[in-house]
Amino acid sequence: MFAPMIYQGGVYQHNKILELVEDLGGYLIQKNEMQTEVSLNLFVPKEDIGLLEAKANALKGELKYAPLAGTDILLVIPSLAFHHMPHPSCDIAEYLRREGATTTLIGLSRGVGKRIAQIKESEKKLIEEYDIAIFVMGIFDACIIEKEEKLLEDINIPTLVTGGPERLNLRYANSYVGGIGRINHRLKKEGEIKKLDDVLTSVIRLVEERRENIAKDPLIIEPPKIMYEIENQVSDIKDVVSPSPISIQIDGLRVKLPYNEYNNVINEIRFDDEGYKLGEIAAIKPSLFRQSILIKVRPISDITTI
Repeated sequence: MFAPMIYQGGVYQHNKILELVEDLGGYLIQKNEMQTEVSLNLFVPKEDIGLLEAKANALKGELKYAPLAGTDILLVIPSLAFHHMPHPSCDIAEYLRREGATTTLIGLSRGVGKRIAQIKESEKKLIEEYDIAIFVMGIFDACIIEKEEKLLEDINIPTLVTGGPERLNLRYANSYVGGIGRINHRLKKEGEIKKLDDVLTSVIRLVEERRENIAKDPLIIEPPKIMYEIENQVSDIKDVVSPSPISIQIDGLRVKLPYNEYNNVINEIRFDDEGYKLGEIAAIKPSLFRQSILIKVRPISDITTI
């Protein structure tokens, strides 16, 4: 089993961390360099975390558990207009990224108005490509309750709703965090940071529940290993200018290459130790996100059908 970790330290000699992770059989998920500092999202075998901690201490860096590393989280707001895109949406996204998550923000085309709010079928399918969806709502309890029924009823992934009222009983959301409504400034006061912590805690709980459910019937191959093989066998992935050419998900990956051009290439990726091709152990389909490739890995219980 792998543990998601974040290493933060100086750029100087950080390659020693990467070399150790590779020697331990772990994987680098994402690397961010900021002048003299570097942040590494890692998947490391749980039994070897002590070795990595010792190396991090020797390099004067910090190693911490990152519960959201390897997750792909979507924030949904009624629209991208300024009236419906308050600062909390961006602050929530940034707060989750600090814990290792990959975050995306979208606005609904018809999410405006308590009585007329709707969600299109294509929007529903896009939302369900992600691990967790966070719906950022406003300040009126009646509006949130009515919109929640219209927008979340048929969503088949874990969902969290944020809004102004401190407490609400919602029918379809898996979790609700109140005290976050329309705010015209960045969330930086003590009470506001506490609300961001509440969102983080709720998201971590939803992620851990998904991971526990998957652990009952584990994936045939872990997504980090698939990412590693894509990087080694598909050279064009190095030319993708996105900060995250490959986004790890709890049960798969999103590869930011055009599906029509690279579908066959991705299907033929080989796993020599296991004796499979990727197309044999995963569902590979076009994503609704910028025509990228969505990979959902099959569980071990499906191995008899291969």
